[in-house]
Amino acid sequence: MTLADAHEAAVSDSRTSRQPFVPPLERTAGQPAPIAAHGGLSYMAFDRNGDAGTTLALQDALAEIAGDEERRLIEQIDKAPPGPIETRWGLGFRDYDECLRHIRASGLKVPDGGVAVPLRYSIHERPGYSVVPSNAVWRDPSRADVAAILGTRDELNKPRPELYFPQVLRDARRIGEYYPGLSPNSPACMDRLGVSLAHLESKCSNFYDAAEVERVYYPEIEKLLLDFFPGATDALVYNHDCFDKDYTGDRTEDQDNKNPGVQARYANIVHNDLNDNSGRVRCRELLTRNLRNFGRTQHYTAAEADRKMSRRFMSINLAKPMETVEQFPFVLCAWPSFADQPYITSYRIYDDRVGETTLFTHRPTHEWYWLPRQKRNEVSMLKCYDSVTDGSVSRWSFHTACTDPTAPADARCRKNVVVRSFVFF
Repeated sequence: MTLADAHEAAVSDSRTSRQPFVPPLERTAGQPAPIAAHGGLSYMAFDRNGDAGTTLALQDALAEIAGDEERRLIEQIDKAPPGPIETRWGLGFRDYDECLRHIRASGLKVPDGGVAVPLRYSIHERPGYSVVPSNAVWRDPSRADVAAILGTRDELNKPRPELYFPQVLRDARRIGEYYPGLSPNSPACMDRLGVSLAHLESKCSNFYDAAEVERVYYPEIEKLLLDFFPGATDALVYNHDCFDKDYTGDRTEDQDNKNPGVQARYANIVHNDLNDNSGRVRCRELLTRNLRNFGRTQHYTAAEADRKMSRRFMSINLAKPMETVEQFPFVLCAWPSFADQPYITSYRIYDDRVGETTLFTHRPTHEWYWLPRQKRNEVSMLKCYDSVTDGSVSRWSFHTACTDPTAPADARCRKNVVVRSFVFF
């Protein structure tokens, strides 16, 4: 290549990098189309002058609120007679204790190491919207009327059309008993179930120190991933969260300094962090823009990122306790049990992007796993995205937190760190 050719290629790539990245519309073999806006297209497809589709997403959020379907469903739940609520997905319950009483009265059988618990699912088969606290709309006086409407759907405090359903958790350490020959500590388990386990003796001494986590723990996890997955050529840990309900120090989040703060809330709704669109979008914005990247700085051009993403890549979340887990365990669902189920897209509207996560409705056949009294050197691994769509491997898992009814009343709440990563092949 001549210098002139190289210059022209650089100019062309610069132009490409300024254009919105619209992920290809993917469908997993055997899985129905998602419950999503615009037929499942990414909002990046509706970019207006570099807004990444956020303008249309806000319009759609306001239209969803005006349609009032969610509020009517919540009112139906509120006005239903006392006791269980009959749904298309089985008997649901308004609160945890009511569902737990039903579980105990029904004599639900559990295997060794297992437990029957109430898990909270969405019962609203419509795409949902939330506007993140950092969005400028909340601080713009000229849009106070819009903010007031959006505030009725505050993502943390609003009532939601959700119910508790009884589920059995199996001990993930015993996966080999349910799938003979399959070790839970293997990449084959991740390929088949979307979940697996790993072992790590970390040298990180203070997980509340974001700088130490980045300096010590991120490289440890990247090495773990490269050792765990044969054929992996690169692993990037790009952010983390600390969860500790009882933490008394400073919880302040500081994205500019790569500090996620300390989370007091445990996400106890069945969900997945990524989907067909956001798996690709999140990966590419990390490689080309370092957008909200707490890890190693990336220097990929758009063309280089496209080449890297033309091969298989996965998003893996890894959860490690800081001490033995006594209460609020982290629980995971295995891919085969929902491989033919559509996901429900939840859109999170930022100033510069529209994130996509997913919810799911209940099925009694969902295959749930936990690690009873998970130790600090036991790492739960779950897949949030896989670029392989032909059905030969799991595409993702979904997960939640729950209250363990067998734990002592004075059991300490879970303290753990969750890191998010991409693994490339």
